[in-house]
Amino acid sequence: MVSNSQLLELVKKAREGSGKRNFNQSAELTLVLKDIDVKKGFNLNEVVVLPHKPSRLPTICVIASGDMGTRAKKAGVERVMEPEELDRLGTNKREARKVVRAHDFFLSDTGQMASVGRSLGQFLGPKGKMPTPLPYGAPVESIATRFRGSVRVKSKNQLNVATKIGDEKLSDDQLVENASAVIAAVEKKLPQGDKNIRNAMVKFSMGKNAKLSALKKEEKGD
Repeated sequence: MVSNSQLLELVKKAREGSGKRNFNQSAELTLVLKDIDVKKGFNLNEVVVLPHKPSRLPTICVIASGDMGTRAKKAGVERVMEPEELDRLGTNKREARKVVRAHDFFLSDTGQMASVGRSLGQFLGPKGKMPTPLPYGAPVESIATRFRGSVRVKSKNQLNVATKIGDEKLSDDQLVENASAVIAAVEKKLPQGDKNIRNAMVKFSMGKNAKLSALKKEEKGD
């Protein structure tokens, strides 16, 4: 189990090794897994709500029309895609790839899910970005707010998981709470929970990885 005190040491070491830059560096958590047979199709794709939002919020695309589309626009989502535009993207692969890359999360009116599959499925699927269905009358505003404070944690057929947990503007304690939320979500999806985590690392954009295994060696040496 990765404790909060260990995470705090990781964050502090990562921050010390990042240096001062003229931009706001992102903080990333990497978990190295063990004792999982990836040949059996291990796949992790979770959306985790962070306790503390980073400076750069995720971008959201809502595929809907009518009242749902109007409410999505009022909620300030970056893009609301009408069915006509969705159909057009189905015949323009270059533009479709661009749209998929430009947005972190996709939400869709349940009535449009089949069309999404036909038009964008081949691009969204491999990226793990298939839309979250929005049933009739869904509270688009609150759902969009939740996704704005979330990160996607994914891993497919490999023994490591990496995701952003914030940026250097957040305090060490805030980054620890965000990292802890991600780890808790990942552990729930692992066959043996925390026993499947071999190592944890934290780094800022321009810094070096601070590794949990290195901390343990230091503790043994004291």
